[in-house]
Amino acid sequence: MTALLLPLALLIPISSSLVQTGDREFYAINYPVAITLYSEALAADPDNPAIHWRLARVYVTSGEVAPESEREQIYRKAESHARRCIALDSTIAEGHTWLAAALGNIALFVGGSTKIKLANEIKAELDHSLALSEEDDVTWSILGSFYYSVGAVSWFERQMANIFLSSIPEGGFEESEYAFRRAIAIAPDIPRHRFELGKVYLEWGREEDGYRMFESALQLAPTSAGDTVARRVMQEYLRERDPER
Repeated sequence: MTALLLPLALLIPISSSLVQTGDREFYAINYPVAITLYSEALAADPDNPAIHWRLARVYVTSGEVAPESEREQIYRKAESHARRCIALDSTIAEGHTWLAAALGNIALFVGGSTKIKLANEIKAELDHSLALSEEDDVTWSILGSFYYSVGAVSWFERQMANIFLSSIPEGGFEESEYAFRRAIAIAPDIPRHRFELGKVYLEWGREEDGYRMFESALQLAPTSAGDTVARRVMQEYLRERDPER
């Protein structure tokens, strides 16, 4: 009964309080502060998978705007935390989602054979995540980016990879469009989904669709540091199309 007389703050575990504050800082795009808070929470509760996937998430998102020389190391940290989350509880969809995101970024820094191995692992992790939580916009958006990358692989490159390396997963622009459309339907206020779909349309030769998607993305408030970078890219595309813009 005496516990009922304690202040509410004392009834909340230290790690939970730190995670809640870390989440607020993450959504406010204060990534260094979020990392510090999540790390303190992890020190208090080292086997908490929810803290590990949050650290994976913040490392992936902060890596997008980090200096080029630091990015691979940051993504490796994200990978480590995502794998730890999965080892502790493989039923948490976010662990698989952010492992896929980390590996997708790591793939930018490795050679061809390793890149293809990562592609297959990324697809498997995304499939696992969607099997656990089909209505997660982040997973669909990462899947859209995955299919966009696959769609940009030429027929010759695919054949050479299939002969000398492991096979490249199937997919392309149509699958990418579907995935991004699912992400937009689930979370219509996230600029990234529309920006990335716009890039798919431009690569696909559907320029008007791409420009319209950029226009709609620019109407939304940034939700991550990467959105600010994407905003400049979209504005530049639209200025090239219409110099008076």
